[in-house]
Amino acid sequence: MKIFAEAAKLEQQNSPFALAQIVDSRGSTPRHSAQMLVRNDGSVLGTIGGGMMERCVINEALLALAERKPRLFHGRMARNGEDAVGSDCGGAMTVYIDVHGHNPRLVLIGAGHVNQAIAKAAAALDFNIHVADVYADNLNPDYFPLTTRLLQAKSFTEAIDALQIEAEDYVVIATNSQDKEALDCLIHRPTKYLGLLASHRKTQTFLHQLRTNSVPEAELERLHAPIGFNIGAETPQEIAISILAEIVQYRHQAPGGPMKTPETVGRLVVIRGAGDIATGVALRLYHSGFRVVMLEMAKPTVIRCSVAFAQAMFNGEVSVEGVKARHAASVDEVPALLRAGIIPILADEKASLLPMLRPDGVVDAILAKVNKGTHRGMAPVTIALGPGFEAGKDCDAVIETNRGHYLGRVIYQGHAQANTGIPGNINGETTRRVMRAAVAGKFRCNVKLGDMVNEGDIVAWLGDTPVLAPLSGMVRGLLNDGLSVTVGFKIGDVDPRGIAADFTTVSDKARAIGGAVLEAMMALPQKQTPVTSKVPIREDALVG
Repeated sequence: MKIFAEAAKLEQQNSPFALAQIVDSRGSTPRHSAQMLVRNDGSVLGTIGGGMMERCVINEALLALAERKPRLFHGRMARNGEDAVGSDCGGAMTVYIDVHGHNPRLVLIGAGHVNQAIAKAAAALDFNIHVADVYADNLNPDYFPLTTRLLQAKSFTEAIDALQIEAEDYVVIATNSQDKEALDCLIHRPTKYLGLLASHRKTQTFLHQLRTNSVPEAELERLHAPIGFNIGAETPQEIAISILAEIVQYRHQAPGGPMKTPETVGRLVVIRGAGDIATGVALRLYHSGFRVVMLEMAKPTVIRCSVAFAQAMFNGEVSVEGVKARHAASVDEVPALLRAGIIPILADEKASLLPMLRPDGVVDAILAKVNKGTHRGMAPVTIALGPGFEAGKDCDAVIETNRGHYLGRVIYQGHAQANTGIPGNINGETTRRVMRAAVAGKFRCNVKLGDMVNEGDIVAWLGDTPVLAPLSGMVRGLLNDGLSVTVGFKIGDVDPRGIAADFTTVSDKARAIGGAVLEAMMALPQKQTPVTSKVPIREDALVG
């Protein structure tokens, strides 16, 4: 019984250990039923019979602890042959090795009402909870579960240093007024999860400051902010649930979303194009339960790279508003990505893969202002965005994309408004805020998305020719480095709203158009003209 008392003590201390249990034995073995506890330092309590068999089990237990995964060990008490452990007894033994005391550490920076609620809710989720604050009154033990470890320091910088944050830790920042200090200390440290309780505006302000201080984008990508799932939470207890739901989802690498299967699940929509507007459409459909696949050019020329799934063609994988998209090398990779809750992006500018995908709907979101080959035979439901299409002839519905009173209108017969050639009005600026290539050449960035520029600053180069900021504001759009462009090509834009602009979430226009596409997908009847395929795939091949 000493073994189980020690196990209970180590479990409470969150100190790693392994329990080795004989589950099968044959022939001559020292023990037929026994347990042994192996601590992380290799010391043991109990025995499964000693000798070479026990030595091998201890080594296997240490490997299991290092991998944090249980394992089954089979050994033969022989000198030679398969599973031989180097002894002469002749028997065989199978030992199950389980690992314990590896509860992940949840570090709460700040001990206010929200983090108090998080600690209480997380106590039942097998987290090892640590809380730090500069205010002693906030760290009253009565506010936290009994096993919570509390730390008070003169500053959050000192507290974070004392906590010795590790790569497997989950960290939540929610202080009274020192969030930026804590974030500056943590943004460079590898953690399993780093979340910040903040508004969208506060998040954008912090991110801009970090970029100004040359913090790499790869490190900023790790930050979850604003933190939590959108469940309409208002009280500290509700906010805690929304935050822990995101942490648990991230911990298990699950796709998230409601467990109830909506009627839309099972319907596959292929979107032609993966720019910022197409991404807004994809997000709206994805969150409504549709399975989404996107088709793009091999080297997309989008400028709103931070909110375009097309960026996956360059980076392999991107995340926009918490939804992942990944470049798929072939159609064969699509089913697994859909099951994992990831949007596949395929290089297929001509939509030649549609016969293999056999979608329930196709959305032309190329926004070329002309039809690039979309027709009603592509899928039971076809929808196109903007001018260049006639609803009822080229497609089943056209979505109005022109800003103004009719933006997002679903047109079932006829055309969208003609292309005006004038960009949307932002703070009185239209055409001037958009940068176009004055000369042909290879594009090179001189600034990053989200940077603040003044009129006349060099934002990029076309060969040896500088591209100057047309006005002062935030750089919200830029081509990818290395792309070759022709004269007049759209290469970027500057948002005159400056720091108030948001370049990390999809635009109001993209959301409106996405809502219209969702409306059309739900409203249009399924035509009885199935798409034939010369390369048939199993009926269930793309079921997630």
